[in-house]
Amino acid sequence: MRTKNKIWIALGLLLLTGHALPAQATDLEKKIVKAKLQNGLTVLMMERKFSPTVSLYIRYRVGAVDEAPGQSGAAHFLEHMMFKGTTTIGAKNYPAEKKLLSGIEQIGRKLDRERGKQESADARKIRRLEAQLKKMQSDHLRYYIPNEIDRLYTENGASGMNAATGQDMTTYYINLPANKIELWARIESDRLLHPVFRQFYTERDVILEERRQRVEASPDGKLYEAFMDLAYTKHPYGIPIIGVPRDLTFLSQEAIRAVHQKYLSPRRIVIAAVGDIDPSKTMELIRRYFGKIPDADAPSARIPVEPEQAGERKGEVLFDAGPSMIIGYHKPAPPAQEDYVFDVLETILSKGRTSRLYDRLVISRQIAQSVSAVNGVPAARYPNLFTIFARPRHPHTNEELRTAVLGEIEALKTVPVTEEELARAKNQLKMDYIKSLDSNSELASILSYYELLLGDYRYFSDYLPRIQKVTAEDIQAAAIRYLTAENRTVAVLNRKTAPEEGGGVHEK
Repeated sequence: MRTKNKIWIALGLLLLTGHALPAQATDLEKKIVKAKLQNGLTVLMMERKFSPTVSLYIRYRVGAVDEAPGQSGAAHFLEHMMFKGTTTIGAKNYPAEKKLLSGIEQIGRKLDRERGKQESADARKIRRLEAQLKKMQSDHLRYYIPNEIDRLYTENGASGMNAATGQDMTTYYINLPANKIELWARIESDRLLHPVFRQFYTERDVILEERRQRVEASPDGKLYEAFMDLAYTKHPYGIPIIGVPRDLTFLSQEAIRAVHQKYLSPRRIVIAAVGDIDPSKTMELIRRYFGKIPDADAPSARIPVEPEQAGERKGEVLFDAGPSMIIGYHKPAPPAQEDYVFDVLETILSKGRTSRLYDRLVISRQIAQSVSAVNGVPAARYPNLFTIFARPRHPHTNEELRTAVLGEIEALKTVPVTEEELARAKNQLKMDYIKSLDSNSELASILSYYELLLGDYRYFSDYLPRIQKVTAEDIQAAAIRYLTAENRTVAVLNRKTAPEEGGGVHEK
């Protein structure tokens, strides 16, 4: 499920509880404590004594969109590097290790430069540098304790430790016994302030292999990447989070450090702690460990605006797999009113067996194997896409299914959705909310996400009232304005017939 959907769902329960029991909802909101460190870092806390645990989230307003041109994948790469330890965590003899790591980086740069010459590269020099690098990497093992951060957390009762890099932000999260908050603060502040980028070239190979598996060898990955590349011609939302091969292959440690420097801007950081906590004591711990970060906010990257689309864009991917397609339309991001409208439309079109696309294309006409609408692809800091993913059912083709989907889209413009459909969609959203909130982790995720994305976690508080105000006329107007041929991007995947290896991408 998309991050945005998970967040709406979780917060919806709070709001539904509020409609039924206003006093309890008010009390719940009163429990959310928001504070700022002197350096500008934001902290959100909520005391919930259901179990002696706490969920902790750190979000950085630094994602793939903030990478420098030609350094795609650097934000995701940094996320990997942040698990490699610090000058004190995972280090046996850091002064000696530091010297060796510097040598490894120098040899790695020389090797990259020579390989970058391609046809004119000196093969003997490459072999010599490869041998040097391999030996130095082997020597480095004596100075490094692998997975030390993971060990420290696991031995202290942690669960759910992970991280995620998105287009808009990067997140590190964990669940811990409530009496281990100081351990978390020590580890997280240390790896923020003093990370050591160990095993850089080994990890680069790991990420390249990850990309091969998720994109080059995956029909869904190949199609999605082609679709995003078509949909965005200027804005970096069109560049994959994992990076493109030409950048990843020679990505340098300087590129990783440049992204990390943006992490060190406290005004781009939100911490959320939800669970069995004492907010004042928790705040004191956070202040002690994270207050050391100097208030030196780095300038925001100049991110190009995506120009208004002036005509339909089409692309085809050839791959040894069954057919599928993605159709997308540019639209505003939250908190624009249209985003609420498209949340409702997403539900009307594809949530549940009675939804329009599922009922008409999967069940009745049986020309689709699957079909779903998703609002808010790929992220939400900048204008995004309302998107439809679909697979035709054999023997039907992409072209047949595309015609059918577009027919349903056009119908939205001429005949308003029924009041019954509208009510059912709104009730479906509410039911989804009720079913989803079950953890401190979900709340910590929600609060930190909206605080970082929109500058105020309380953005959720009027979500259901805004949804309730969406009318059939609003949906019709949004369809007429945004769901047009000129604003449409279509990427299809068809089974290749030629004997060549791999999948090709062709614009039509």
